[in-house]
Amino acid sequence: MRTLAVMIATLVSLTLLAGGTVQAAEDKQLFEFYCAQCHGLTGKGDGPNVTKDFKTDPRNFTSVADMEKLSDADIKNVVMDGGAAVSKSELMPPWGKTIAEADVDKLVAYVRKFCKCKAKGK
Repeated sequence: MRTLAVMIATLVSLTLLAGGTVQAAEDKQLFEFYCAQCHGLTGKGDGPNVTKDFKTDPRNFTSVADMEKLSDADIKNVVMDGGAAVSKSELMPPWGKTIAEADVDKLVAYVRKFCKCKAKGK
């Protein structure tokens, strides 16, 4: 697990040094690279970076009750602008300058699969 965390940290650093924008990638790869450290590989909010000291638990994407309250635009806004921009946790970073918008759309669709539910308004 420690090796995986080091690899991910290295890849993030290299991405940021290389200009910050990730080229088109598969949705699962995007999620594992950018999101799984906090949200967990299965989207339950139980990633390896989450400790008992976290002020706020990362969102559990498998919760139908919570996820049905969110539109896809709501999820996209959090990914692009970070948690603090939408009055959520400041620990959720803004990825808008790092992840291409088309890839953010892939992430939104991938996250939606965890709850097997529809977006608010659909």
